Amino acid sequence: MFNKKFGYAIALAVALAAPMAVYPVLLMKVLCFALFACAFNLLLGFTGLLSFGHAAFFGGAGYITGYALANLGLPTLPGLMIGVAFAALVGLAMGGLAMRRQGIYFTMITLALAQMLYFMFLQAPFAGGEDGLQGVPRGNLFGAVSLSNDLTLYYVVLAITISAFLLIMRTVHSPFGQVLKAIKENEPRAISLGYDVNRYKLLAFVLSAALSGLAGSLKTLALGFETLTDVHWTMSGLVVLMTLVGGLGTMAGPIIGAVIILALENRLGELGHILAQITGVGWFNTLGESVAIMTGLIFIVCVLAFRRGIVGELAVRFQLTSLR
Repeated sequence: MFNKKFGYAIALAVALAAPMAVYPVLLMKVLCFALFACAFNLLLGFTGLLSFGHAAFFGGAGYITGYALANLGLPTLPGLMIGVAFAALVGLAMGGLAMRRQGIYFTMITLALAQMLYFMFLQAPFAGGEDGLQGVPRGNLFGAVSLSNDLTLYYVVLAITISAFLLIMRTVHSPFGQVLKAIKENEPRAISLGYDVNRYKLLAFVLSAALSGLAGSLKTLALGFETLTDVHWTMSGLVVLMTLVGGLGTMAGPIIGAVIILALENRLGELGHILAQITGVGWFNTLGESVAIMTGLIFIVCVLAFRRGIVGELAVRFQLTSLR
C-alpha cells in the first residue's frame, strides 16, 4: 500500500534537488502554477464551484504586487501581502455577486467580472498596457537575505508554496472542508442539516482567490514582469485544464497537471526537433508552434479516457486511496 508520508518525502527531496538539473526560474514558474491549480481545485474539486474568473486573482495580484514593488518601493513581503489582500477582496466582491446564481450562470458571472478586470488593467496607466508591467525588483527577505539570486529565490518560493499546500490540506481535512464536500455532493441535504451553504461557499471562494493571488504574486516576483496574459480568460481555462488532467478533487493531481502542461509549453519544440531528426519528418519541427493544439488534444483524451485525471485513475485502479 502506498504510504502518503513517504510519497511526500520523495516529492520534497525531488523539489530540493531539482535546481541542480533544471533552470530555477522555470521551476519557480512551475511551483506558481502548481499552487494556482491547487487553489482552483479547492473550489472546483472540493466545493463543486466552476469559476472562469480565477485569472483575475492570479494576474490581478501579480499586477498589484509588481506595482507595489516597482513603483511604491515597498519591501518584498509587504508587496506580496498587498497582492494577496487584493485578490481576497476581489474574490469577496466577485463571489458575493456570483453566489446569487448556480451552475452555468455562476460560471458566466465570474467570467464576465474577470473580463471587466482585464480591461481595467489594459487601460490602467501603471499596468503598461499591452507591454505589461516590467522591471519588477525582487528585493530582499527581512532586510537580510537578497533574492536577486535565482537559487535563493527558488527555495523561498518553494517554502511558501509548501506552506500554502499544507494550508489547503488542513482546510480540506478540517470540519470546514467536510462541510464543503457535503455541499458538493448534496447541497439540499446540507441546507436541511442547517448549514448556511452560501456562507461556506463564499469563504471557500475567498480562500481560493487569496491563494491564487499568492501564486500570481510569486510569479511576478520570480519573473520580474507581469503581462495581460495572466489576467485574460484563457488563463482561467488553462488552470481548469491543469486540474482536470491531474485529477479533480485530489491533492496531488493539480500539481502533476501543472507540471505536464508547463512541460509541454516549454519543451514541446525541443521534442519536435528531436523527433524530426530521428524520423526525418520535417513536420515535427512545427510542434513548438502547436502547443494549443496539443493541450486541446490532451484535454479531449482526458475527458474521454481519463475522466478522473491521472492521479484519480491511478488511485482507483491500484486502490491507492492515500493519493486522494
